[in-house]
Amino acid sequence: MELIEKAPAKINLSLDALYRHADGEHEWQMVMTSVDLADYVTIQPNLTIKVSTDSGFLPEDPRNLAYKAAVALQRHANIRQGARIHIEKHIPVAAGLGGGSSDAAAVLRGLNSLWKLGYSRSQLARIGLSVDSDVPYCVYSETALVTGRGDVVTPLGSLPNFWVVLAKPRVSVSTPSILNAIDYQAGLEHPKTQRVVAGIQNHDFNQMISGMGNSLEKITASRYPEMTALKHRLEKYGAEIAQMSGSGPTVFGLCQKHSRAMRVYNSMKGFCREVYLLRPFCLPANGRRLRG
Repeated sequence: MELIEKAPAKINLSLDALYRHADGEHEWQMVMTSVDLADYVTIQPNLTIKVSTDSGFLPEDPRNLAYKAAVALQRHANIRQGARIHIEKHIPVAAGLGGGSSDAAAVLRGLNSLWKLGYSRSQLARIGLSVDSDVPYCVYSETALVTGRGDVVTPLGSLPNFWVVLAKPRVSVSTPSILNAIDYQAGLEHPKTQRVVAGIQNHDFNQMISGMGNSLEKITASRYPEMTALKHRLEKYGAEIAQMSGSGPTVFGLCQKHSRAMRVYNSMKGFCREVYLLRPFCLPANGRRLRG
């Protein structure tokens, strides 16, 4: 049997770094949603765990998050079954879009089915936290408030209607280097996350965007000015709000109307090679494809 899992990219409508725990991990308060830009993860039975990818930028060994996820699940379930995992990449790498974490989450969902483990999403999310802090959200891949160390995922339901114009500059960002640069003593800018949540729950686009923000944006912008330039262009061409996703360098703009989003998208294509016009995406409870 061959099983194919969709692994959608995520964006952060709100990202707030609250403090650093004694063990060095960060306390987060974020609103995350997924978009219809996705990798595809094909999983087949195998005696051992093997990972391959069509990208030349990713390792195919135990450093790969998908590989780590398979091993974590294997150990948690105390089983010896393996799997052959192939990742078809569409999400830019090291872009703040959670591509590696989404691939890892897809592996957890797929192997849960292939190995007939019967784990719930919350159980898979807890296992995924040992792989990366974004994996618990990516197990759900639906709009959610994410708190704690990334392990507390509270789905928020459907979003107000909008389009996403996403632009990635020609740089890649190391998330650990950005997180290590956080200076809580100096003070960070904090988004109004509860206003974002209320806007979603009220289906009020303007209320939602009035609370949006990213505590890490200034840190990344100080190192990669091209990111700020793209953000300003998104705003100049008509996005109703623009900000960075994750630790960057990808920025995105939101537009309520498709016609405006198309204008922004077409304008951005002249200045950025990687531009996408997307809609928010919610992973179905059973969004996989099977081939006998």
